[in-house]
Amino acid sequence: QVQLVDSGGGLVQAGGSLTLSCVASGRTFSRYAMGWFRQAPGKEREFVAAISGSGGNTYYTDSVKDRFTISRDNAKSAVFLQMKSLKPDDTAVYYCAAASAWGPSAPYDYWGQGTQVTVSS
Repeated sequence: QVQLVDSGGGLVQAGGSLTLSCVASGRTFSRYAMGWFRQAPGKEREFVAAISGSGGNTYYTDSVKDRFTISRDNAKSAVFLQMKSLKPDDTAVYYCAAASAWGPSAPYDYWGQGTQVTVSS
């Protein structure tokens, strides 16, 4: 069982930056691939970024490439999402999630509670 706690959301102006954090419980954090997802009002949840257990592999949805960076610190059981050049379209609740497998189709087994990101124009 893994418990995830998201934090770091807030209100930021367009063009600004924000870093989200997610801390996991348990001692097997490095075994899990970690991902960030987001859900905007009235829209379905969408994938944002993922990182492998070792941190050596990452991938992103096209709309955030070159603006967002996912990273992890396995010693601290934490994963981060650094967001730059934020746009109003990035406004959403952001969730971190953990997967036992790696890849675009990997099912995510554990989810954080979400943190709100609001980008004003």
